[in-house]
Amino acid sequence: MTPKEQNNAINSNQELTPLESALPTILDSLHVVPGSDVLPVSSALGRVTTKDLLAPISVPPFDNSAMDGYAVCAADLTGSSTLLPVKDRIPAGGIGQKLSRGESARIFTGAPMPMGSDAVVMQENCEFVKPGESLIRILQSVKAGENVRKVGNDICRGSCLFRAGHRIKSTDIGVLASLGIENIEVKRKLNVSLLTTGNELQPPGDSLATGKIYDTNMAMLSSMLSELGCSVTAHHAVADTFGETLAVFEEAAAESDCVISTGGVSVGEEDHVRDVVNSLGAIDLWKLALKPGKPFAFGRIGGDDFLPKIFFGLPGNPVSAFVTFGLIVRPSLFVMMGCKPKAPVSFKVAADFERIDVLGREEYLRARLDSSSKGAIARPLKNQSSGVAVSLSEADGFIVVPSLTKVNYGDYLSFIPMSEFLY
Repeated sequence: MTPKEQNNAINSNQELTPLESALPTILDSLHVVPGSDVLPVSSALGRVTTKDLLAPISVPPFDNSAMDGYAVCAADLTGSSTLLPVKDRIPAGGIGQKLSRGESARIFTGAPMPMGSDAVVMQENCEFVKPGESLIRILQSVKAGENVRKVGNDICRGSCLFRAGHRIKSTDIGVLASLGIENIEVKRKLNVSLLTTGNELQPPGDSLATGKIYDTNMAMLSSMLSELGCSVTAHHAVADTFGETLAVFEEAAAESDCVISTGGVSVGEEDHVRDVVNSLGAIDLWKLALKPGKPFAFGRIGGDDFLPKIFFGLPGNPVSAFVTFGLIVRPSLFVMMGCKPKAPVSFKVAADFERIDVLGREEYLRARLDSSSKGAIARPLKNQSSGVAVSLSEADGFIVVPSLTKVNYGDYLSFIPMSEFLY
């Protein structure tokens, strides 16, 4: 890039805040909402733990067989062919008799090891001396502890399973169930008011009137908020007047921990959100050096007589709303839930395109991922308009092009899978 090109790109974006400085500023200003719930473990998916969880028992709680075979004392196996009487038969859930030296027991996977045994010989390595008789020949020796799951092999009693602030996954629910834990204390749900603005919007299901479009953002963002474990109150298609916008924002702030709106944060005559939030509180950040997603706002509503409610103003175009929600709102809500936000996982891919012009904004290109002899390659979708919602379904993820950067075929860029923006 020539110095002139760089200066032009910088000057055109002087009032924009880069994501790398905007996000830490926002996260540092947030607080964890108070309150907790006690829920059945089966209903705790996506919720956040309030305290460290310690294992009340060991898993497994007893030494047990790792396979079907014969429980033995390894010291009794003197060679490649040892004869042992079969004293007992122990299925999973049963309790066997104590074995004396020189005895064995038929045992099945998961069954407790009988006293006097310390190893299991696989059934494939045993044979009966005569059919119908309880005398087996051991064809292959084992060492003490072989084919045995020791007590606490999975989880030791008293160990910390999950720290406070851990967000429960489906696999975690399985772990908690294995310990016999029925209920768990978690942070209460965040109450989020979601507003869409614009006279042109109407809800799906109605016959589409002339000059109208269906409200994409309400359905998309509601589902994303629900996946995060939030309780959502919807305020559909707030009219483009200062008075109605003010009334709806006052109602939304009174009933929620956080207010999220889409549209109305630009500088047009019909855009009232910024002025309304400033009248009720303050806009702390406005406009990002991001494409798509430049017309983004962050601020607070209230604060004199009560704890201020957090406000996120997303762009109206669905792709811009999706990107800013995933990059900023999602980690912010995690902080308010009491868990540590994580940066989206990314990996390097080779660019299957070139970009001669440079932007003064970091750009997130919707792209398909493919493989080649040299590894993963990413190809942007042809239509990168921020109004093309179907592109979010077609894309495998986003190629990240840093600001002031030209792209040549084969350059390695960061790629963020679409899953990192979702649950």
